[in-house]
Amino acid sequence: MTRGSPVPETVTLHVPFRIVKRGGRKEMQLPEEAAQRRHTDGTLVKALARAFRWKRMLDSGEYASISEMAERENISFTYMARLMRLPLLSPELVEAIMDGRQPACITLANLMAPFPLDWEEQRRRSLSGGEFSDDTATASDHAQGVKGSAGHIRDLQ
Repeated sequence: MTRGSPVPETVTLHVPFRIVKRGGRKEMQLPEEAAQRRHTDGTLVKALARAFRWKRMLDSGEYASISEMAERENISFTYMARLMRLPLLSPELVEAIMDGRQPACITLANLMAPFPLDWEEQRRRSLSGGEFSDDTATASDHAQGVKGSAGHIRDLQ
């Protein structure tokens, strides 16, 4: 077998990507048009599962308050209270997180900060790829959202 031209010693391959922090680690992010495999963020999925479980426990009356539950579960009240916002995410975003299709701006760190309660606004912000958290939301806005969702709010005020 003969070759018409010599094999070059060096081959250069250009792959467009950028490095992003996601869940406390760095990941390569390929351009939108590149086929990407799904990657479920285990930390975020675990946080969602915990938040929905805690919400269910409050709703069932198993615990009377978030502070009681935090004490019994041996978890910091402030951490638990911040995670208790997660059930306020739109079902569309929760499903995307579970499937590993969430936008890069949806990280646990970003979700620990106040975010918009309106599902349409959540959708708009997640699709824009910009900042997801809501600097204009106050703790009382989130308390009202949690109250409407879980009915147990006295610890967040």
